[in-house]
Formats: sequence, structure tokens, C-alpha cells
Amino acid sequence: PQIEITTLTDIPANTGLGSSGSFTTALIKALNSYRNKIIDKSELAKIACNIEIVKLKQPIGKQDQYISAYGGINSFEFYSNEKVKVKSLELKNDTLSDLEDNLLLFFTGFSRSASKILNDQDNKTKKNDAVMLNNLNYIKQLGIEIRKELLKGNTKQFGMLLNDHWKKKKKSI
Repeated sequence: PQIEITTLTDIPANTGLGSSGSFTTALIKALNSYRNKIIDKSELAKIACNIEIVKLKQPIGKQDQYISAYGGINSFEFYSNEKVKVKSLELKNDTLSDLEDNLLLFFTGFSRSASKILNDQDNKTKKNDAVMLNNLNYIKQLGIEIRKELLKGNTKQFGMLLNDHWKKKKKSI
């Protein structure tokens, strides 16, 4: 049997919103559903990562595929041995309501090539570039702090940390 796949999007490419990872994950899920096959979230994310990172040779991380496969609000820990630890963040209803009421997403009008940026990042990391390694460690620590603040229900501090991340990101682009 033949199938036709059509896609539509409300956002342009190269926005940094994880659209390729989301698309790949959704397509794999849809094809499995079409074949009446159940695929678990971990396997779905692994297959999507393999397609984009290994087969298409994209210099990207795994976070977009994993969040697309799992959905919700989670904490992910990625290890060099390919292990991924996923933990759902059990947030209070008040915290979830506050996030829903106050989080807004804006298109800044800017786009950039993630591949170019991530290739540069990968090359500098492999060369033990101190500035790049410090930046990556800063982002990791920021993620840990964001998780702590969300679990405490401190959405104001969560927002401040997101703002810090945005400022750091703008400096490095």
C-alpha cells in the first residue's frame, strides 16, 4: 500500500526550536502507528537520533528528539556511553498553571544555521578550547539550576535563569 505524507509548519527553518528533531520523531511514530506497531519512547528517540546524527551526519545534540519522544517537562542526562537518564519533573499544579499563564514564545526574525554553529562547537570541544568548554559547563549548570527552581515552584527565578541563558546565547552567536 502507498501512503502520502504532507507536512505544514508555522515556523521557518533555522529558528533553533528543534523542528527537525520534532519532525523526525513524529514521522517515525506515525509510520509505526500506520503499521500498528507500538514503539516505546526511548526507542523512538534513539531511532530519531540515529537518523539525524549518524545517517544524515548532522552535528546536533539529542535533546530535541528526546523531548519530542517523551513530551511533558523532563530532566535529561546524556552520558558519553550513549546512556540517557530521563526523569519526569513532578511539578505542583500551581507551578504548571503559572508557567502556562506566563510563558510566551516569540519569533525574533533571526535565523541561523545550527549545523554551522554546532560544527564549530564540536571542533572547539574536541580541541579542548577553554572558552567553549566553560560555556558548555555554564549551560549545563544553568540547566541544573533551572530544574531546582522549577521543582521548588519558583517560576520567577526560572524566568530569570532563562533570561541569563538567552543573554549568554546572544553573545556566542
